[in-house]
Amino acid sequence: MQIPEGKKIYFASDNHLGAPTKEASRPREKKFVAWLDEIKQDAAAIFLLGDLFDFWFDYKTVVPKGFTRTLGKLAEISDSGIPIYYFVGNHDLWMNGYFEEELNIPVYHKPKEFTFNNTTFFIGHGDGLGPGDKGYKRMKKVFTNPFCKWLFRWLHPDIGVKLAQYLSVENKMISGDEDAKFLGEDNEWLVQYCKRKESQKHRDYYVFGHRHLPLEISIEDKAKYINLGDWIIYYTYGVFDGKTFQLNKYE
Repeated sequence: MQIPEGKKIYFASDNHLGAPTKEASRPREKKFVAWLDEIKQDAAAIFLLGDLFDFWFDYKTVVPKGFTRTLGKLAEISDSGIPIYYFVGNHDLWMNGYFEEELNIPVYHKPKEFTFNNTTFFIGHGDGLGPGDKGYKRMKKVFTNPFCKWLFRWLHPDIGVKLAQYLSVENKMISGDEDAKFLGEDNEWLVQYCKRKESQKHRDYYVFGHRHLPLEISIEDKAKYINLGDWIIYYTYGVFDGKTFQLNKYE
């Protein structure tokens, strides 16, 4: 993909809308929508790297209540012709058609490589990648198991959503996140994952979310690992202008 002159690629992740409650997250949602409204002026594409919602489940005929401002803005931007790409996170990994059908937004469940202006990006949410985190990896297998999803779908949505919100906010069983503190390169699983991928094939940027920490770490000589931070504490986002990548803070 060639980025037109004056246009940019934008990246954001980890909004966790709905946490700890929909009412409490409303100011954060309005701030995010304001950011979307600003960047649509020069966006060539927008990448959302997961956990936009603290919980989301694609029912056949029911849409989770709330987030109307966000969904409406995404629909407006998508309808205007600006492509939006969504990578599911560990809180919204149950997406299965709604974004594609209603918003024309492709949804990815695994990291994917993109090329912009001859610059290669390897993009994903970041959960369950690299060594360690075995407890979460086992839990993810349960959550993504077709039979388990079928069982959950048969719960009344009012019961299912409340149960999922309890597990997410109170027990953190769904998140798998640790405290958002830098653990050092040797203990950062995503850094180790990026180093392994880079040893197999060169990419210029490895862009992920999940860690809730804005990070820029060199991988080998010419590659860089970027973590986008979050829209809870940092309000950080990535922007690529066709030549360089920057992490910025939305004030």
